[in-house]
Amino acid sequence: MARKKNIEKIIEEPIKEAEIQLQRIDETLEKNFMPYAMSVIVARAIPEIDGFKPAHRKLLYTMYDMGLLNGPRTKCANIVGATMRLNPHGDAAIYDTLVRLTRDNETLIHPFIDSKGSFGKHYSTTDMECAASRYTEAKLDKFCTEIFTGISNDAVDMVDNYDSTMKEPALLPTSFPNILVSPNKGIAVAMSSSICSFNLAEVCDGAIQMLRAPESTVDQMLDIIKAPDFQGGGLLIHDGHGDGFGAGIGVVFGGAVTVHILGSDIHSDETLSIHADWVDELKAQYTFNESNTEEILKQEV
Repeated sequence: MARKKNIEKIIEEPIKEAEIQLQRIDETLEKNFMPYAMSVIVARAIPEIDGFKPAHRKLLYTMYDMGLLNGPRTKCANIVGATMRLNPHGDAAIYDTLVRLTRDNETLIHPFIDSKGSFGKHYSTTDMECAASRYTEAKLDKFCTEIFTGISNDAVDMVDNYDSTMKEPALLPTSFPNILVSPNKGIAVAMSSSICSFNLAEVCDGAIQMLRAPESTVDQMLDIIKAPDFQGGGLLIHDGHGDGFGAGIGVVFGGAVTVHILGSDIHSDETLSIHADWVDELKAQYTFNESNTEEILKQEV
């Protein structure tokens, strides 16, 4: 009864209007919008100098901490659950990150995760989706030895996780320029990144060249790092990537060298070859919808 009286008392009290405070729009943006923007840029969408976004780094470090660099595979559901101690954004987002880093998904030239099970394909958006995390297994690929070398010897700073209950690395001590080897796309606030992948051997040779001769020109570096290297292979059509090396931004067009199509109107012993003069339609996308590609091919035929 007392609770009901208190509710009636609250209802009877007049609602006070909030005081209107005049403030310059630039001050409002600086105090309210800028902290959010910097949080998205630094802690979510843009890769750091080690080539990883925070979600990638937290996942790989969790797997390293679980002993999955040298140990046997474990269910991906276990990995996802353990990663939530560092990344509380939800199990679905963590599993999507894990899938992209696996060998079976075929997104990366050098995958970081040795996987077992159905992980789908990065180029498919319809019929080749990954299985649920309770059915798939994973461990760190041997390649990850190169990104954890020295982590137990204070090679990088360790910082608190989101609730200060454990430590995590601020960066991973990669032994090669991973930011140029692993492709990354990110959309932040008023900023975005789209970094394509390059050949590992060429990138390492280029890093050695810059250490030995920091004054090396773009043309000299182009003799070492020829062009981007995509996981699916293919043909580089537009040779304008040299501008990107100097300015940091450029466009590359590429696609399949030859596509073979068999149709009902073609004899079984004949093959129609369509060369790569249509691939500018794909604009060097990292992923594509196979149904769209099929439509493009039908139009060309």
